[in-house]
Amino acid sequence: MAISLAKGQKVDLTKTNPGLTKVIVGLGWDTNKYDGGNDFDLDSSVFLLGESGKVTSESDFVFYNNTTGGNGSVVHTGDNRTGEGDGDDESVTVDLAAVPAEVKRIAFTITIHDGEARRQNFGQVSNAYVRIVNAGSNEELIRYDLGEDFSIETAIVVGELYRHNNEWKFSAIGSGYQGGLAALATDFGLQVG
Repeated sequence: MAISLAKGQKVDLTKTNPGLTKVIVGLGWDTNKYDGGNDFDLDSSVFLLGESGKVTSESDFVFYNNTTGGNGSVVHTGDNRTGEGDGDDESVTVDLAAVPAEVKRIAFTITIHDGEARRQNFGQVSNAYVRIVNAGSNEELIRYDLGEDFSIETAIVVGELYRHNNEWKFSAIGSGYQGGLAALATDFGLQVG
């Protein structure tokens, strides 16, 4: 039975699931009726963060154009451009045992592609969630439904996996940003051109 989290909650992942080494982080969303004439393309991105809370190199930013990071321990399965249908819209596989030691936190984000230019924001998105699934058994372990807390934001840090006493935990963050992916990337230490 999955543990359902509220914003700000943290939960043990590996301690309560002994032997767990590989997880799938599924992200999903629906877009509300929108008549702006543009497609609505949401993207999940992952930032592998060091002790400082920043990426140590550009390869620590995993997204649809750089689908693998952390020496192959984090793999993005690709871009879903519509969010149509049920189930996870995008997912990321994480081999917890293979994540390089210098990576202390793995932040999962959802952004709206060209959100500002298309006048789109998370006020037009519903049913957004992140879930952690045991890759071996396909059992859902943790789920965090983001609710409808966002209006003008174009990027959200949904949650993060982090190391604590040699165990992995998950934190439900749910922080919104204006400025889309560029604002997030800058915050996490990337130079945005």
